[in-house]
Amino acid sequence: MQYDVTVIGSGPGGYVAAIRAAQLGFKTAIIEKYNTLGGTCLNVGCIPSKALLDSSEHFHNAEHTFATHGIKINKPKVDIKQMIDRKADVVKQNCDGIEFLMKKNKIDVLHGLGSFVDKNTIKITDEKGESKQITSEKVIIATGSKPSSLPFIKLDKKRVITSTEALNLKEVPKHMIVIGGGVIGVELGSVYQRLGAKVTVVEFLDRIIPGMDSAMGKDLGRVLKKQGWDIKVKTKVTSVENKGTQVVVKAEDKKGAEIEIKGDYCLVAIGRRPYTDGLGLENAGVKVDERGRVDVNDHLQTNVDNIFAIGDVVKGAMLAHKAEEEGVLVAEFMAGQKPHINYNLIPGVVYTWPEVAGVGKTEEQLKEAGVAYKTGSFPFRGLGRARASMDIDGQVKVLADKNTDEILGIHIIGARAADMIASAVTAMEFRASAEDVSRMSHAHPTYMEAVKEACLAATDNRPIHM
Repeated sequence: MQYDVTVIGSGPGGYVAAIRAAQLGFKTAIIEKYNTLGGTCLNVGCIPSKALLDSSEHFHNAEHTFATHGIKINKPKVDIKQMIDRKADVVKQNCDGIEFLMKKNKIDVLHGLGSFVDKNTIKITDEKGESKQITSEKVIIATGSKPSSLPFIKLDKKRVITSTEALNLKEVPKHMIVIGGGVIGVELGSVYQRLGAKVTVVEFLDRIIPGMDSAMGKDLGRVLKKQGWDIKVKTKVTSVENKGTQVVVKAEDKKGAEIEIKGDYCLVAIGRRPYTDGLGLENAGVKVDERGRVDVNDHLQTNVDNIFAIGDVVKGAMLAHKAEEEGVLVAEFMAGQKPHINYNLIPGVVYTWPEVAGVGKTEEQLKEAGVAYKTGSFPFRGLGRARASMDIDGQVKVLADKNTDEILGIHIIGARAADMIASAVTAMEFRASAEDVSRMSHAHPTYMEAVKEACLAATDNRPIHM
């Protein structure tokens, strides 16, 4: 079996790379270790977590806001099994969709663990231990990432769990302790807090969602505390012990004092690490960096010229849409085209409610780089649309060059921020100024009016509705 291009891993980066390669005329194969396609994102990441976030948000609204809207119902109850079943059905639909796309584009799907024999030969070992080999002119490594932990934490996957197990709990926790206040921690914490769990977040740094602009983390923390969260920042976990039906977490607070937190579940969400286990990179001579990531150049080419790597397994943000862009870039580069990615304009999103989204530079990054900038912001509570929907928490923050007025960053916390950020990316791709956006007509009433108002505030401090 000989191929022009073989992709190892079928997550968003891998399957998109395979489709684009096939579109460009390459005879393409994709190798997937598990029985279903889609990788972490579709199976145990982006898609299932959003399904549970949506279900839990419906429950939260039924319990807390329906009456205000004039909708009277009996006290709602959580059917966790049905929620998990619905999530599983959503996952299946998406995975089946990837199967269809593989057939449509005449891509051979090979199930099993793919490992290099040499730079052009890959051995595929299935779950029964039987193996076969294929050869490929070019190879794309798209094996993604897996949850990280700390050396002293034993992940029993029953009470001390990762995001994977958190998506399949058979009960709503009474008290979920979340170690790590990043995107995964606050999203999955949100799912169970809305369903009735007490949630305590323990974060080593000085704020939650530390990768976002600090104003976003501050605002989200305020909203989550209002919802009943206990958020402990500048706190270092020192031990985690499963005592049967209870987990005891010990930590040092910002003053160095020891604290003890007891809960029935502990979610370890301190990040993810590149997944290269069993790949046999050494057989192909592929180098990795000090953090275990596959080392690549600007074309995502490894030190072995016919082998490329994309997505979570290489440097950069661990985001599905970043992996997709890289998959397209590699396929087009192989075809002799000259694609590019503006990594500065890869948006980041946190799917809590309110949602958080950002693109471009944060205020902290601009300060660190010594860039002269100006800022403008506008609160959601100033929007007629937000008041109508009872989603008044949040703001839009615009950062622009002090001299040229070019937009350098847009950061949003509020309803539908995840969808709104695409307009910010569009504006910044065309190097729009804050004044450019402020002079564009924005439909009324919409959440996007906050972007216009924030740009007016950044231009010369003249928002209309504040």
